Amino acid sequence: MMQSCRRQRQGKEKLQMIKEYIAVDLETTGLNPVSDAILEIGAARIRDGEVTDTFETFVNSGVKVPANITALTGITQEMADSGMPCKRAVEEFLRFCGGLDLLGHNLPFDFSFLKCKTAAMGLSLEKSGIDTLKISRKFLPHLDSRSLESLCTFFEIPQEKKHRAGFDAMAASRLYLEMGRRYERLEPEAFLPVPLIYRIKKESSITNSQKRYLLDLVKYHRIELNASVDGMTKSEASKMIDRIISKYGKIKR
Repeated sequence: MMQSCRRQRQGKEKLQMIKEYIAVDLETTGLNPVSDAILEIGAARIRDGEVTDTFETFVNSGVKVPANITALTGITQEMADSGMPCKRAVEEFLRFCGGLDLLGHNLPFDFSFLKCKTAAMGLSLEKSGIDTLKISRKFLPHLDSRSLESLCTFFEIPQEKKHRAGFDAMAASRLYLEMGRRYERLEPEAFLPVPLIYRIKKESSITNSQKRYLLDLVKYHRIELNASVDGMTKSEASKMIDRIISKYGKIKR
């Protein structure tokens, strides 16, 4: 028993190399950081393994919440519409982070969305972070699944709500600490933050055929657009056309 306690104390001391970080998770409308939207941001400031502050908000990006995303996360259209505008939500989240490193499960995914949204706002985002999925791949290659849910089950880490940003951020932090206690002595460098890199692909401009069809839809349904058609990207135009058709229907010839 004494040896076990000593090992736990030693593991905790080593993990204090990372004294403070921001655990974060996003819920989104899809997998594409350029064309899909953020629905929820959840984060916690962790210092010496303890939560010192939290940040949680729904994000109103002005888009329809897909039915499969509502089924997965429980986030409804009404919940999303009640959230902060995307620009304000991202700005407040960045203020919450300050200069601290990020931590998350499959962190590059969340970072890609943050990077794209800040770039669209004319801001630059440079961060380092710790990805618990990457750590699990290194030390637990034998597991059939290394999803956050599967790893929490494996380590008996409680998850209050799955696929909700704030709860998943906390679960990732607990997972990091648990894996650190078990494996950090084997390779300490695996538990250190590294620069997060995501290169934004340049979006293609709206095509002439998209422009003609979108303007025809607007005229046919007598809709007033609050955006410049000429300034849209190809994916933005496609989403706008889909939204109009979904709400008003196709042009009947």
